[in-house]
Amino acid sequence: MEINNLIPHIEALIFASDKPLTTMEIVDLANNAFSFMDEKVSLDQVETSLEGIVEKYKAEFYPFEVIQSGGGWQFLTKKEYHKTIAQLNGDKFLKKLSAAAMETLSIIAYKQPVTKGQVEAIRGVSADYAIQKLLEKELIVISGRNETMPGHPLVYATSKNFMDYFGINTPEDLPKIKEVLAEQIVEPTIVNESDFISGSPNTEEAPAASPTEEPTNLAVTETGELIENKDEQEGEES
Repeated sequence: MEINNLIPHIEALIFASDKPLTTMEIVDLANNAFSFMDEKVSLDQVETSLEGIVEKYKAEFYPFEVIQSGGGWQFLTKKEYHKTIAQLNGDKFLKKLSAAAMETLSIIAYKQPVTKGQVEAIRGVSADYAIQKLLEKELIVISGRNETMPGHPLVYATSKNFMDYFGINTPEDLPKIKEVLAEQIVEPTIVNESDFISGSPNTEEAPAASPTEEPTNLAVTETGELIENKDEQEGEES
């Protein structure tokens, strides 16, 4: 089948589906639809068609797009129209999550698969209620049991609904912790030796520097150590 003829059928499948469709599911559905044809629709044909569909709906003319989210392909409204459609269902569930539920969800997302005990060890408090609420909202699922721990406790993981809501395709698409909590660079603070008496800043009681004596420039390192700032001194001398 020609790609141009295949594209509208794939668009119709994605549009009509009540869940994200994987590429292989699209291949199977297309072949079922064209079972009367001798030649099968190939994976390469579907992937090429999907590339064309994605590119097509990137145009500003369309308020929606086709992307991989929640484990498969689906039509989603572009972010520019979030405030408009939020009037319909924007307050559905995440805004109603408590801080405890959000903390628990974050731990499960980054540590999955994880037991309730492991979540509680990180948070320092019981996670029974928070986990129950997340299960009710279908943001997490019970993915099995930890066979290596005493009692074989249940383990939890994020659901497809979680990935769908946050617009990711797999848990690996979550931002890395180091990207979320970027390290802050502490710059050395330039101080004057005359501002310190017995290791404490005291500008009122500090003796005035001798008119014939050049003040020594000091710097505080990231570890709190007071050192002589040789670079600045050399710059002044040159």
